[in-house]
Amino acid sequence: MALTRSFRDTVATRVKRDSAFREALLTEAVQALIAGEPDVGKSVLRDYINATIGFPRLSELTSTPAKSLMRMLAPGGNPQARNLCAVLDHLQKETGVRLTVSVAA
Repeated sequence: MALTRSFRDTVATRVKRDSAFREALLTEAVQALIAGEPDVGKSVLRDYINATIGFPRLSELTSTPAKSLMRMLAPGGNPQARNLCAVLDHLQKETGVRLTVSVAA
């Protein structure tokens, strides 16, 4: 059986070289959260964090322990809006991706 790269490695490589993919990944995470699919949103957000700045750096920025951030975004995690907004704010600043909100008719 041939060796293959892990999904995490594949995502991380693509995020680093493709700014459109990086933007789409963060957008997908937030859209899933807004659409009432928190487990999907948190999963994609974890992938995004791991592929970009990592939990240790996010911990420094948010003054929240990395393990707490990981638990918050785990399948059973229930992040407070304040914490989730802080995470999204710092991710946007660190990765250069700016999200905007628009109303769809």
